[in-house]
Amino acid sequence: MQIYHHILSTSEDDAWVDLKNLEIHPEMAQLLAEFGILEIQEGQIRLKHAARLAKLQRLRCGLGVNLNGAAIILDLLERIEAMQEEIDRLKRGQSP
Repeated sequence: MQIYHHILSTSEDDAWVDLKNLEIHPEMAQLLAEFGILEIQEGQIRLKHAARLAKLQRLRCGLGVNLNGAAIILDLLERIEAMQEEIDRLKRGQSP
């Protein structure tokens, strides 16, 4: 079952974090990778995915949102952030 699909970056210059350093059960990390939320390679995830994981955990633990809901919220938050960055970029390009 796929509840969330996110196109992962193929950039080779991203930093990686060992999953052992994060507070996540390995089975949960694998499940999130299957859903497309994280990319796991050799027991490590991209640093930017560690930030995504932290947001997901705050949604689940802090607000009591289930995994499906947290994944959807996370996707929407990332889309809003990207649109805000684009708006800011366009404003900078148009200002005198």
